[in-house]
Amino acid sequence: MIVFKKASWKNFLSTGNSPNEIDLSSYSTTLVVGKNGEGKSTMLDAICFALFGRPFRDIKKVQLVNSINQKKTVVTVEFSIGGVEYKVVRGIKPNIFEIYQNNQLLQQDAALKDYQLLLEQQILELNYKTFTQVVILGSASFVPFMQLSPHIRREVIEDILDIRIFSVMNQLLKERSLKTKDELNRIEKELAVAKSKVESQQQILKTVLDNKEQNVQTIDKKISETRTEIETLTTSVVKLSEEIKTLQDRIVDSNTVSTNIDQAKTLITKKSHKTKDIIETLSFFEVNDTCPSCAQNIPHEHKNSMVEKLKDDQEKNNSALKSLETALDKLNSRVQEIDRIQSEVTSKNLEISGFNSSISTLNKMISDLMQDKEDEKTNTEDLDAEKDRLKVLAQEAMQLIDVKTGIAEKRSLQDIASVLLRDTGIKTRIIKEYLPIMNRLINKYLTAMDFYVHFELDESFNEVIKSRYRDEFTYASFSEGEKMRIDISILFTWRQIAKMKNSVNTNLLILDEIFDSSLDSSGTDYFLTVMNTLSENNNVFVISHKGDQLVDKFQNVIKFEKRNDFSIIVKN
Repeated sequence: MIVFKKASWKNFLSTGNSPNEIDLSSYSTTLVVGKNGEGKSTMLDAICFALFGRPFRDIKKVQLVNSINQKKTVVTVEFSIGGVEYKVVRGIKPNIFEIYQNNQLLQQDAALKDYQLLLEQQILELNYKTFTQVVILGSASFVPFMQLSPHIRREVIEDILDIRIFSVMNQLLKERSLKTKDELNRIEKELAVAKSKVESQQQILKTVLDNKEQNVQTIDKKISETRTEIETLTTSVVKLSEEIKTLQDRIVDSNTVSTNIDQAKTLITKKSHKTKDIIETLSFFEVNDTCPSCAQNIPHEHKNSMVEKLKDDQEKNNSALKSLETALDKLNSRVQEIDRIQSEVTSKNLEISGFNSSISTLNKMISDLMQDKEDEKTNTEDLDAEKDRLKVLAQEAMQLIDVKTGIAEKRSLQDIASVLLRDTGIKTRIIKEYLPIMNRLINKYLTAMDFYVHFELDESFNEVIKSRYRDEFTYASFSEGEKMRIDISILFTWRQIAKMKNSVNTNLLILDEIFDSSLDSSGTDYFLTVMNTLSENNNVFVISHKGDQLVDKFQNVIKFEKRNDFSIIVKN
């Protein structure tokens, strides 16, 4: 419960530098009197300004400063909540806004708006609209509950029932839901990127595997081609070897031919020498008739016989020599043929040697290719690296999926909470529970003020008013006095509900000039009767300029007067 204890103000409206101060908690009923313009209603503006930074009446902030002193406007309100003492000080020229808790100034690092929210939401737990509906019933700048829009009516009821927390929770939930939605969108984008990376890595891994397979196939193809080439070369070598053997078979007589040539040459030499000897001897016999050695005559018969014999020998020797030369020519021809064949054999042997060298090289190449193939199969370093990379990316994607699942679950819970916290959720259920009590209390107070109608608020806080004859009316259908009875009944009802809920329950009730215009004498009597039924924990202030008629009905009287253009309290 908020217990307002004291309010004071100086250089505020018509009040001067000497502060006016009112005790708000000592008397159950206090009458505030004074002539028009002497500052009776200033207390309303002062209390509202101190608590909410705005006056009760429609007055601009610059007009709140006393027009004579024009500075150092200070308003103070003291109250307690649950044994904790508070004091709020607000000023103009200079601007002041201070909140004290048990005489300790609360931290003012926050912005002015946040400091005000601290006062309204964490300390008072009510705002200006609710305060003016529960604490004040006035004639100036006051909008009765029935003249508020349905939206504002609901806010007031939510404050009174202490369920505005659900609206705050709903607003916080909306903010968190937006953050969750943003988180979900962000994580979905990250997950899409992660999945894309996994797919790309899978493609890279497939490419690496395909490349390995293709490399092995390429090596196998090269090995096959090389073996085919070796087979071709081997076939050529075999063919050449066969050709060489055939050629060699054709020159198996090379040694014999060589020997025969030597023998033929020897014989030709001998025959040539013999021919020379025959020619010399024949020439001797043909030229000489006497022997040079013995000087004897050579017989003619002997000479003829020798010449004849030598010529015959010469002819035989020449014939043999010719035969030998013919044979030698044949042998030389054979040697040339052998040399040609031998050259061909040599050429083919060189070709075989080249083929064998190529075969050796190709066999080495096959060995190298076989090693490359084995290395390609056993060397999985690149493949393992790509697999490890894929594993890391897959784990990252799974983590993102887990995060997304968590966020989605949180989003689902927030959707459920949103259904519960919206106006049609928990708050409506609570309001439905209290509506019958509210309507019963309103009708109770209407009956106490001798106003016999059946008044009922529906769930949208629209009124249904029926007379005893069941005729239906609206709030606007009634006279100002009847409207005032309804306003007072609703005010007392809100205070009673607030007391039941211990939400915006407060000791202070201020009624501004409600007796001076709208209520007739019987209405005034009925109201005073109802007012006196309020518990002793209430401190009711009634502002009126009909003081003479009401003084004896109040425990305390405060009178305002103007002296030297300043409003002062002359009786307290």
